[in-house]
Amino acid sequence: METTYEPHRGDAYDRTCPCRQVIHLIGDKWTVLVVDTLADGPKRFGELRRRLDGISQKVLTQTLRALERDGLVSRTVYPLPLAVEYALTPLGSTTVALLEAVRDWAETHLPDIEAARSAYDTRITENIAVAD
Repeated sequence: METTYEPHRGDAYDRTCPCRQVIHLIGDKWTVLVVDTLADGPKRFGELRRRLDGISQKVLTQTLRALERDGLVSRTVYPLPLAVEYALTPLGSTTVALLEAVRDWAETHLPDIEAARSAYDTRITENIAVAD
């Protein structure tokens, strides 16, 4: 009798489930932008840093290490001339459509979000003034 192995599926609603760490990684703004940038092909560190306006060297390094640790990004070192290149792994490529959709949604709905924030802030300010 042969048994087939079924990989353990996580339960994100269980506070002890490690898949929450994966959700945290995937939900990070820099992860979304790094994966989207690498979707076009391998990039060197400097290329990534130039493309990701506002990211510090430290945060980019931390993000790339976390993605490499979780198997989403590969790091290749070329000795002469010394160069390091980052690329999506096959697993990392499975996140591209999802994370592109998140980025696209944010860009598309930014005016709606800004309008909602403004309306909320106005209501809160008016309520504070009335309470005083």
